[in-house]
Amino acid sequence: MTQNIYIASPMKLPKGSFGSNPVSPKQPNIFRTELDFTHLFFENSYDSTIKRRFSYSSHFSYKHQAAAYANQIPLNNQIKGSAEEEKCLTILYNYMDEAIQNSQVVEYFTSWNGEEDLALFKKRSIHWLDIKNPYDLVIEDRELWEILLWN
Repeated sequence: MTQNIYIASPMKLPKGSFGSNPVSPKQPNIFRTELDFTHLFFENSYDSTIKRRFSYSSHFSYKHQAAAYANQIPLNNQIKGSAEEEKCLTILYNYMDEAIQNSQVVEYFTSWNGEEDLALFKKRSIHWLDIKNPYDLVIEDRELWEILLWN
């Protein structure tokens, strides 16, 4: 099964690939190292075929949502400390920082594919200023955070 991370916001979220470092813009599919290829790709919750938004999870309050495949983002009990893991957590941290600066609040959630609507194991409300480094974003499966910019 695939672990995904999900973010919801009252404001539009960026989509696309973040963090890849190809050898040149003319060769966007060639990388010097595995770490250069390591990236996160965020998809939004808009289906262009039917021209409608959908929700990744019934637990979300906001209509603007993004999802990313989380193969290098560990769950709380699976931290490895690898360079790829640290890079992906840093990408996620920077992505969320930009989103929360724009909207003042985001919801952050992870689950296995197909389990997005199952009961939550944990729900918390925290402040962005309490998240000091990218590893502070490591959460448990089916854990949902509401992250507020200010008190």
